[in-house]
Amino acid sequence: MSDIWTTAKQSMKAQLPGHTYRMWIDNLQWVESDGDKIVLGCGNSFSRNWINQRYLGIISDALESVTGTPVSVRIDIAEAPKKKPLKKKNYQQAKSPAATQIPVSNKQMSLPNIHKPSTAGRIFQKGFTFDQFVVGKSNEFAYNASLSVATDKKLAGNHLYIVSKTGLGKSHLSQAIGHQIVDLMPQKRIYYVTAENFANEMIQALQKKQMNQFKEKYRKICDVFILEDIHFLSGKDHTQDELSYTLDSLLGVDKKIIFTSTYAPNEIPKLHDNLSSRLSSGLITQIDSPDYETRFRILQNKAAMNGYVLPEEVNHYLATELTKNVRQLESALIGVAARSSLMGNQIDLKLAEAVIGNICQQQKEVTIDTVKKLVCKHYKVSGDEIISKSRKKAIVIPRQISMYLCRKYTDHSLGEIGKSFRRHHATAFHSVTAIEKKMKQNSNIKRQVLYLCDRLDGDFSE
Repeated sequence: MSDIWTTAKQSMKAQLPGHTYRMWIDNLQWVESDGDKIVLGCGNSFSRNWINQRYLGIISDALESVTGTPVSVRIDIAEAPKKKPLKKKNYQQAKSPAATQIPVSNKQMSLPNIHKPSTAGRIFQKGFTFDQFVVGKSNEFAYNASLSVATDKKLAGNHLYIVSKTGLGKSHLSQAIGHQIVDLMPQKRIYYVTAENFANEMIQALQKKQMNQFKEKYRKICDVFILEDIHFLSGKDHTQDELSYTLDSLLGVDKKIIFTSTYAPNEIPKLHDNLSSRLSSGLITQIDSPDYETRFRILQNKAAMNGYVLPEEVNHYLATELTKNVRQLESALIGVAARSSLMGNQIDLKLAEAVIGNICQQQKEVTIDTVKKLVCKHYKVSGDEIISKSRKKAIVIPRQISMYLCRKYTDHSLGEIGKSFRRHHATAFHSVTAIEKKMKQNSNIKRQVLYLCDRLDGDFSE
């Protein structure tokens, strides 16, 4: 009977993408068959649920093609092979039923809250798991690569670099890896930090003369290293050097390393060649903006999670009009639900249009020139001044904010944004990161940027 399954697998291998076949089909085991009923085994409940949702039809069709008759396929969790009990000589054992049912193990029993995995001060968000991540064409490869790293399948190696714009799910996937490792391998020590926190921690270690402890933590104690927003280290020479040494140590003993960024390694300016080479040595995977089908299923999933009853026509409207990112979909869904609750109205198409109509209408019109005109008007500078060589603070800040908003609201590359301001790619990158940093440190700058964001999200014509 296993020959039937082998033939069916060959058929599916020709139909499915290679990474999908290796991840979900190749490891399935033939368990048993009874007439037209076939049972296949997988490794865990997550795999079983995912295969049932995505690939059960394909598997059934392949088996029916081989057998020539309709079949009913069930996916079960395959049990690990049972080991034969060790024979002990020169000992007399009481042959009580209780004694024979208790398995002999040479492992020490684990105690609650012992070896609890560390995330270096940052906590994984509860909903950022693989089963809550909606997979589509725009993110399928990134999802499969992340799951491979998390489940030790070695298909993508142990070094992953996830690239995407803000709000598309790179942090969700990086934390899902952490969640999955905690579930499958709770003894693993996970360090999950942002690049900014890593740099600040290193500075504190230098000031307190505790660099040996810092190196020990990341180079020897760490089993899984998840570093968010690696582009923050642009121009930070000493931190880059330390990170390079840390990566050498971790890669040398095959530890898991996951990076996220809004930029690919070769797009980050002022990044040492040796660090850029190490970042590029693993698998680099990109998440693009979700297509309509994925946006529709994201809204369904988020509505179900939050207990919202969303009519299909409203779901269709939101998925059609909101094309930017997942956060935008979540924000619109919350807005529709809140308006319904506060006004005592049912969620319908008219209510949804009232909530997001203006946003959708204006969002399509945002261009680099739109941003320039809005910022120039707000700061009372001319179009010539904002693209000039002037280093006056009154000109530099509006210029940097303009580049930040262009990156946020348009699909133009950093090179294209820089060129529109008569600047290089590296200058555009510096402007974006400078404003991101200033928004954290300067409440006045943050208020100004948020005000301009509100204008771009709404009616900015006047």
